[in-house]
Amino acid sequence: MTVIDVKLKKWGNSFGVVIPKEVVEKENMKEDENVKLIVIKNGSKAFSETFGIGKGKIKKSGQEFKDEARRELY
Repeated sequence: MTVIDVKLKKWGNSFGVVIPKEVVEKENMKEDENVKLIVIKNGSKAFSETFGIGKGKIKKSGQEFKDEARRELY
């Protein structure tokens, strides 16, 4: 899994993103291959609010949550 910052571009009535060549090569991506995107808007509090609600209540570490998310994605 690779995290990158991208800028939205208008394509007709839709928006798209460009995945840098280095990432395509690193992840061995191919044309017409399906990929999953996790969208988190910069400056959004959604991420911290979502993961902050269990502070002090959840027994798993941040790394354990990341490992679990990777297992579900792949």
